[in-house]
Amino acid sequence: MSTKRILNHPALSIRPVTHPTGTGTSTGTDARATASVTAADCGLLLLRLTFGLLMAAHGAQKLFGLFGGHGLAATSKGFAALGYRPGKLFAVVGGLSEFLGGLGLAVGLLTPLAAAALIGVMINAMATVTGAHGLWDTDGGVEYSVCITVVALTVAAIGPGRLAVDRFFRLGTGGWPQAAFALGVGGLAAMITLSL
Repeated sequence: MSTKRILNHPALSIRPVTHPTGTGTSTGTDARATASVTAADCGLLLLRLTFGLLMAAHGAQKLFGLFGGHGLAATSKGFAALGYRPGKLFAVVGGLSEFLGGLGLAVGLLTPLAAAALIGVMINAMATVTGAHGLWDTDGGVEYSVCITVVALTVAAIGPGRLAVDRFFRLGTGGWPQAAFALGVGGLAAMITLSL
């Protein structure tokens, strides 16, 4: 008799397991309409805002000379010295990738595309600037670029959470296709740029 009560107890009912960010369930049903904001959503928002806004500011340094940056003219010369010709075109592409990619991640808009923009820029940075100096940033190495790449790819894989514009679109769920898109498009853009 006690076994029957335990098995029929309402607290033991089987419910679909939700994604930590509340963006879906393991059974494929959409729980977005009823799920509440979770600690994971707030953590993703904090990560996206901090990371995205800093990357946008980094791009604004290149494009507009804001936040102690050198601006487009000096950035263009730097890109030309690295072998990117015309330097101004590649400075604009690099700066916009950081600026718009950072803003996209910050607000959670077109998250896989925003991540791809940052991944592409960082692959270029590793290939042309930091790769020859080893791992650690103190030696001018790839440490910083690797961290940016991994964070961008991770946000694309996990999804931006419920506190994002993408919440209202399919892009807001994260997953293997979104991660593959971010890495594939970022890598392809980097390869094209490096081959020019």
